[in-house]
Amino acid sequence: MAGKPKLHYVNGRGKMESIRWLLAAAGIEFEEEFVETKEDLEKLRSDGVLLFQQVPMVEIDGMKIVQTRAILNYIATKHNLYGKDLNEKTLINMYVEGTTDLMEMIMSLIFLTHEEKAKKNALIIDRATTRYFPVYEKVLKGQDFLVGNQFSWADVHLLEAILMTEELKSDILSKFPQLQTFKTRVSNIPTIKKFLQPGSQRKPPHGDEFVAKVKKIFSI
Repeated sequence: MAGKPKLHYVNGRGKMESIRWLLAAAGIEFEEEFVETKEDLEKLRSDGVLLFQQVPMVEIDGMKIVQTRAILNYIATKHNLYGKDLNEKTLINMYVEGTTDLMEMIMSLIFLTHEEKAKKNALIIDRATTRYFPVYEKVLKGQDFLVGNQFSWADVHLLEAILMTEELKSDILSKFPQLQTFKTRVSNIPTIKKFLQPGSQRKPPHGDEFVAKVKKIFSI
């Protein structure tokens, strides 16, 4: 039997967090080997396991997969979270790309000054409530999940995005009743409920100490 997937990344959210979410949603236990120093990163590079010299990297099923989207595609496909046909896969891709756009805006906040953050927060909240959430609110009317009325990667990604935006504005779903119901429904799926409990491998919001560490590791 193959061992648990091993995730190589810093001890924080970043690009690896969606991978953690998807593995957890699929009920797959995983190990993490954290990149703690610049030397740790250089060791991975010199070992030749980072195809493009970058993390995240996931060891799974005898492979060392890099590039976030490739890793997520593999996990979603393997664990039947990627739709039943090409049309459903395409819809999942569209929704995932939309939530990824929103989440990447949020992830960029950690490198901004206090003044820049205030402006970016306002932009993120506006985009979430006028561009992204209205799409999902409409799609979810009359169905439990985004695609094929079956739980998929798109639903996992949307819940992650919702929780990230709620960290910026706790009542951001106030005008989106379908998303409120969706959030409750998906949060209570047993594998996800477990991941949302204290002590799981889900990472907290980034603090100043983490940001300083990341800048040092990646020479930012």
